[in-house]
Amino acid sequence: MTTAINEAPLDFTTTEGLRLMLVRLRYRSDGWSHDPEASDLMSYAMEKYGALARKYGYEPVEAAIAAFDAMHTRAVRVADDPWAVVTRAVELTLVYDQRADGLLCSNQQARREVDIERHDAERFSDREAELVDFHPAFAISAPQDVLDFGDAEDEGDEPTNAWVAVDDAVAVFVALRWPEEVARTAIEYICTRLLRAGNRHTAFEALRRDRHAQAMLDVEQRAWLVFLRVILGNQHPDRRQTSAGRGMLLRLVIGDDPEALLADRSLVAEIASIRQPMRFEARGRHHV
Repeated sequence: MTTAINEAPLDFTTTEGLRLMLVRLRYRSDGWSHDPEASDLMSYAMEKYGALARKYGYEPVEAAIAAFDAMHTRAVRVADDPWAVVTRAVELTLVYDQRADGLLCSNQQARREVDIERHDAERFSDREAELVDFHPAFAISAPQDVLDFGDAEDEGDEPTNAWVAVDDAVAVFVALRWPEEVARTAIEYICTRLLRAGNRHTAFEALRRDRHAQAMLDVEQRAWLVFLRVILGNQHPDRRQTSAGRGMLLRLVIGDDPEALLADRSLVAEIASIRQPMRFEARGRHHV
């Protein structure tokens, strides 16, 4: 015979009241689903952490969800002060959710990369200034000040706008019978990673292991590395001050035009050696 037990309501706003309630909810098979006080507890958590949620740009319900997840853990039930542990867990969740939204990644990945210096993702259009005016990736180091860039230093010539440099780079590939959508997708992807990395060397090292980019463009590893060298330049210390070391984007930014790049036989040969993605080859044959 089953005897119904009338349990007195618990004051879950206190340390021991919360502990007892969580133990009860944990060891009842239907505790969280049917216990009337569980709903009251979540409403209280939403009210308690509402200001904290708004501080990080979220709704109170998001904080309540974080509190709900924390309350299921043994660490909260056995803690000296369960509410303190829940509060800290909610705060950390909101912090990493905000970080994850900025980095366009998951909460768990943001937690793993907390010590890595990365800024939030941003579009080129988020800034009023041109990319070439502020980004260190397009800065020319001091030794290059004395190099002869040919027509790039003639009076009246101006540095190429960064957006124009991307368009000119695409035009070079199109002139060499690449489909425009393939070239533009790859070059703009590289520019996005370049903007996040801060310099060409760091961007090159990150991109050369980027399997997502290879899958997106449907190219093999060797072809992808050649493409990176063409766009960002050969990063070997002995080649960095040469035309091959500067790469197509930087050459366009400092004054070279597409005609000059097309006249560069070694550059054209490198581009010609890249096997285009098979799924785009048919469209490439019809390109004019």
